[in-house]
Amino acid sequence: MERAVFNVTSVLLLLALVTTLPSKEDWDIYSFHINSTVTSRYATTVITSRVANRMDESKEIEFHVRIPKNAFISKFRMFIDGQLYDGAVKAKEQAQQEYTQAVSSGQSAGMVSSVGRTLEEFKTSVNVAPHKKVTFELTYEELLKRRIGKYELQIHARPMQPVRDFKVDVYIQEKAGISFIKVQGGLSTKDLANAITKTHADKEAWVHFYPTEDQQKTCDSCGEQGMNGDLVVVYDVNRNASFGDIKQSSDGYFVHHFAPSNLSRISKNVVFIIDQSGSMHGRKIQQTRTALLQILSDLAEDDYFGLITFDREIFHWKRELVQASLENLGSAKEFVKSINDRGATDINLAVLEGARMLNAHPREGSASILILLTDGDPTSGETDLGRIKSNVKEAIAGKFPLYCLGFGYDVNFEFLKTMSLQNDGVARRIYDDSDADIQLRGFYVEVATPLLTDVTMIYLGGTNLTQTNFSQYYDGSEIVVAGQITDNNVETFIPQVVAISRNSKVTFSETNMTEIVPDDHIQRVWAYLTVKQLLEKELQLSGPEKVKVKEEALELSLKYSFVTPLTSMVVTKPQGERTDVLHKPKEGGTDRDEQSSGRVSAGSFGGGGYGRGGSHRTSGITMGQRPMHYRPRRPGAAQPHYPMHPGAGHPRPTMVSVEAGLLLDHGLQRLYDALVVQSVPVAAHPPTALHPGADWAFDLSIDHFPPTIVTATATPTTTVAAPLSHRFLLKAENQSIPLCFDVTGNVRLKLLHSPSRELFVNGELDSVADGGFTKIVIRVKPDLYIDIDVNEIIVRDGQTLTHYTGEEQITAGSVTVIKRNKEVDVATGDIRIVILLHERHGEKFLWPVLRRRPSDNNAEGILAVKPAVYEELQTSPFRLQINGQEVDVGRSDAVDYSIARAPKRGCWLVSAVAALQRPLDDFKVEQL
Repeated sequence: MERAVFNVTSVLLLLALVTTLPSKEDWDIYSFHINSTVTSRYATTVITSRVANRMDESKEIEFHVRIPKNAFISKFRMFIDGQLYDGAVKAKEQAQQEYTQAVSSGQSAGMVSSVGRTLEEFKTSVNVAPHKKVTFELTYEELLKRRIGKYELQIHARPMQPVRDFKVDVYIQEKAGISFIKVQGGLSTKDLANAITKTHADKEAWVHFYPTEDQQKTCDSCGEQGMNGDLVVVYDVNRNASFGDIKQSSDGYFVHHFAPSNLSRISKNVVFIIDQSGSMHGRKIQQTRTALLQILSDLAEDDYFGLITFDREIFHWKRELVQASLENLGSAKEFVKSINDRGATDINLAVLEGARMLNAHPREGSASILILLTDGDPTSGETDLGRIKSNVKEAIAGKFPLYCLGFGYDVNFEFLKTMSLQNDGVARRIYDDSDADIQLRGFYVEVATPLLTDVTMIYLGGTNLTQTNFSQYYDGSEIVVAGQITDNNVETFIPQVVAISRNSKVTFSETNMTEIVPDDHIQRVWAYLTVKQLLEKELQLSGPEKVKVKEEALELSLKYSFVTPLTSMVVTKPQGERTDVLHKPKEGGTDRDEQSSGRVSAGSFGGGGYGRGGSHRTSGITMGQRPMHYRPRRPGAAQPHYPMHPGAGHPRPTMVSVEAGLLLDHGLQRLYDALVVQSVPVAAHPPTALHPGADWAFDLSIDHFPPTIVTATATPTTTVAAPLSHRFLLKAENQSIPLCFDVTGNVRLKLLHSPSRELFVNGELDSVADGGFTKIVIRVKPDLYIDIDVNEIIVRDGQTLTHYTGEEQITAGSVTVIKRNKEVDVATGDIRIVILLHERHGEKFLWPVLRRRPSDNNAEGILAVKPAVYEELQTSPFRLQINGQEVDVGRSDAVDYSIARAPKRGCWLVSAVAALQRPLDDFKVEQL
């Protein structure tokens, strides 16, 4: 289809599938950033893609993105030639009208959706002038759902070309504390695993993914066109309080997360209703048998169960529920092995019979569950969908939930979803793939262990509440309720949970309210949940009630700028550009509906880097064999202004960018890139065996992540003049408390030496309180030097000396340097180092982090030190055993300067020798 040109000034984002891969000679994605911030399970993800048209003629460049199905897009904008084109969410009918008026008949770009298992696909495009750039920025929000004891944050990346400035930054903050965190997905495989760094510090965690261009070709689904896969951050929170935790905003909104774990399981009564009609032929019926055999093996002995198969008729294994004894399970498995496909599909008859079996077998203190698996529409018996839903609702009568599993894409999923929602259940699509049996069993595991039934969430003094009644609560799941506190009066707000546990009624209550959150985060959680539940409610209603609920959902969607099934986003664009539409696709949209736009795509998930060019000047100065270096500044000397990154200094990362909140952890497996440094007077330390003077003994071992440099703050106890010491923080393997040690004076340190690559990175510590490095010098081979300080970057390449002061990308030999507001990103070969700029008490300093360690594994230096392995010894005084040696320790703290927010962390204070496993002198250098 040829590109259509429209004489309009607004564009609506489109759902589409790109069929043409781009050519990098035409355009270049020079920056690709993804920043996700998760606070109390609510994730806000910002994707920024910067693209340059390298052609001598105008080029249409497409922004193509995949996001989780559960998410709502809340912002989209473009920057073209310094002009901002911002998006606005409008009612779908209004947006469609604008689109129709602007586009000639038959010339639309194809409003289609491509939905996989967990992702939705969106795209838009814009015409870019020769040798000009465009920045796309998309924000979406989602509430992470707890399943089988964990939350999953899914990030998909498919830029369709290797990107030099690619990075993913994830920040998680949970008041209850983070119990574990790990990274999975296709983008964590092969060499890409070495580009991942994570740091876990009690209530906070950071994950960074900084692959080089070469690494972007090496994952399981990667190739010459770069990455195509998911990065999945998996975590859970501590469950110390059975009542859960309530978070309140300053404007009176609250959210309550309820997931008690210290409860006894409730035995269950479960009936499986299995479609064996002709459409289940082949792999579907084979996978169903495989899954059922495993599910039967998972039943507990005190469970009761029943099996029904159906086509145009129903077939019982037994007409009543029986106990899950070994004998009965053996007989049931033989029945399952004999299931074969045949006939038509009478869903009405089968579900009514399953409900009859459960109603005929009431057991006090148990939980009943009805599970339907089908792959098609009703074709026999009662086929009217409305009457089937009415019959099923009447038969179940709110006594137990109905879970509907739709196998493949031929099934009427909206019918199954509505029928489930009307009976306190959910619908789940089972994808017709090689792992369908694993999908089936995975769903069963989610509902296999009921802990509570008839759960009622009560909030006296609360209003505008989301759903508060739940038929069952399962182990590994979570109930989330949000609302408003009446008149924002906490004194009259009394939350309580009442439920049935086994045979007794239980009550959960909490007298202490949680901290007040100053931003609108909690309000957006409430809006998100409310819109989701109103959309589900609208499916179940008809007539005036349906219209009213739909209007409420639309009003909230517009107020909070959510792109939902009721809204679309309109984006103003340059004169002459056409209008496109971004819709929220329905679950069940198929690839069969897709149309091709025929445009060249600039990628399928964008991210951004530095955008503005910086000034530089080049001179042909002839110098000796060594580069010219500035002397370190005197303590207290004035420093030139260095532009601060937006959001720097905030108590938490912003939603749009985490560049100011980066954890400078490098993604190597054996490197700990979270060393922190801070300057404190030696005299401030009390005289102990741990602190005899300048150098200490400290032990260090291995972890899955590289060491990071962190700066710690200690309060002086005396004003006696003494040399300053900088405190370094070292992660520990499988321990939440890191080690820390001090280095005295403004010494020069070996940060990273890679002999095979002829790479040398050295840094000089400053001589000011709470400081870090005043200068870092990178030398590659004999004649390339890169000097970095807080004001500028100086590159000496042979006899040429160049100064850089602005934000830009610098290429010198095999080294690429990207200078941003608050960091400098240095890449050479398979090595990537990020240098953060910090400021404390008016003093600026640098902090380096190794993002990617050399693959030859022979690197040396502070950044290459492996994480510590220690055991706590219950002795007096308290000691640690580090690598087989007992070491005296003291409890202290350090400011983690590997993270732009610079949080303070508790640590075990030990000696430098014990930490480094070598004398500190081995890490000192005479010259930078």
